[in-house]
Amino acid sequence: MNVAEQHDRQLDDLSAAPPAPDSPFAAYGLPGFAGLPPASAPPEPRPILELEHEEYEDELDALSDWVDDFLLRVYGAEVTTAAPWCEQWQEHEDVVAWLHALWLAYQQHKDAEAGLSGLFVWHRDFLTHGMATVRAAGGPLSACMTDPDRPAHRLLPGPRPSNRTTSAIEEPDEPEERGGHEESSEPGQASG
Repeated sequence: MNVAEQHDRQLDDLSAAPPAPDSPFAAYGLPGFAGLPPASAPPEPRPILELEHEEYEDELDALSDWVDDFLLRVYGAEVTTAAPWCEQWQEHEDVVAWLHALWLAYQQHKDAEAGLSGLFVWHRDFLTHGMATVRAAGGPLSACMTDPDRPAHRLLPGPRPSNRTTSAIEEPDEPEERGGHEESSEPGQASG
């Protein structure tokens, strides 16, 4: 009878809900340390372009260290017209965003939880595509350095806001009828 009761208790314990995750060891069925506050979850990473002021500068400094000390040293192939680079890449917002995303993916995939194939996945899915986009012949750095002996930096102008955006800001003098506007034969010239 005692053995049957022990088996029932063991079955109840095994079928019970797992312990609350207030302990860093709860996932392993171990108790936390008495008197210590529960471990807080690490902050969620945010895209660098959403950060402001000192937070942005700190993240850009850390990203620059990774790009200069690791990424370019290992993966910074020769600078050519087919693969331009810019020593002032931090001024190109789109490049900063791409490299920051690549760095976040690197941190995730080098972690032990990513498994043994984590870095292969990073190379295949992130590094190759990210560097090909950033360093494309017609990409964001195409007006910058294409020869290591001739450093260059130029920010390319982006597109203007769409007509819909600019027309919503401006108040028209007269109401326009939909579909009733006249087309001109030449762009920039009024028909008449």
